[in-house]
Amino acid sequence: MLQSLISLPDQDIELVITAVRQWCTKSDCEIDSNEGRRALTLAIDLVQYSSRDTLFQDLTKRLCPRSGPIDAETSGAG
Repeated sequence: MLQSLISLPDQDIELVITAVRQWCTKSDCEIDSNEGRRALTLAIDLVQYSSRDTLFQDLTKRLCPRSGPIDAETSGAG
């Protein structure tokens, strides 16, 4: 992941970091958490293969903000 990030042009690195920080703030998680690393990996892929103008929106669409525990009724258990 780090190698992929540093291979990007400086403006794309800044874009990725900004979008991931925004997503982590919205999702109430740290950038160095599992969720933050997952967001960083996805953001790197998105900036390489999709529009840079919508990176945060695309990241948000693909990664649901963290939610509470899944209850038995909605998880299909029971």
